[in-house]
Amino acid sequence: MMKSGVLVISHGSREETWVSLVDEAVRELAKDVDVPVVASYLELVEGRLIQDGILALEGQGVTDMLVIPLFVSSGSTHIDEIAYALGVKSVPDKETDLEPFEVKARVHFGTPVDDDPDIAVMVWDKVRELSYEPSKEVVLLVGHGSRHELFRTRWELGIKSLALRVAEVGGTFADAALLNPGNIREKVVEWKERGCEVIVAPLFLSEGYFTEKVIPDRLEGLLCRYSGRTLLPHPLLPQWMLRQVRTFLNP
Repeated sequence: MMKSGVLVISHGSREETWVSLVDEAVRELAKDVDVPVVASYLELVEGRLIQDGILALEGQGVTDMLVIPLFVSSGSTHIDEIAYALGVKSVPDKETDLEPFEVKARVHFGTPVDDDPDIAVMVWDKVRELSYEPSKEVVLLVGHGSRHELFRTRWELGIKSLALRVAEVGGTFADAALLNPGNIREKVVEWKERGCEVIVAPLFLSEGYFTEKVIPDRLEGLLCRYSGRTLLPHPLLPQWMLRQVRTFLNP
């Protein structure tokens, strides 16, 4: 007998608020489906790591497991190593220390956030209170990025495409910058010289070190508006996951 289940995987954090926001989104997802749903973390959340999640679902008889990589970009090296460790791909694109997981269920690998239209709405919702004259403003999305060229290219493709969607939603200009490589200051200066007010939107799942420390440090001394507000919490994120689940259950 086939039995389906959903494993939502995100990075994890030592900050309880970070984890609680992800957990709440996953609980909202679980309310709308009639299969087991488990939230797990790559690291830093003891007792709730990926192998723990696999065992929890298989313990409920799950034979077919949808894995939703709850990361904001397919440029994340973590998605690559998780897919490898789950047996989705035979060789990782980048060397990893992550050991293969013990998994008996068939794994169906989902997609990260990237440039989904719902995510564009979420980004705009988080910065709209800082917008006064959209036609003279630019929303600058800031993502983590990567030092590895292959993954940086994936990051750039996704975040630039998402910026275009944000511009459509907000009726404004939009652009993108990455912490790796560090081109945030250059982007802000460039848009200021073009006569635009700059609204900086962090493209991060939940608030933490990067949104509270790293990005503000990079913006120090620049005249711009920084929301500091991340994707979570937002009711559209569980809906984004739900669409993947429905496609999985009703191919």
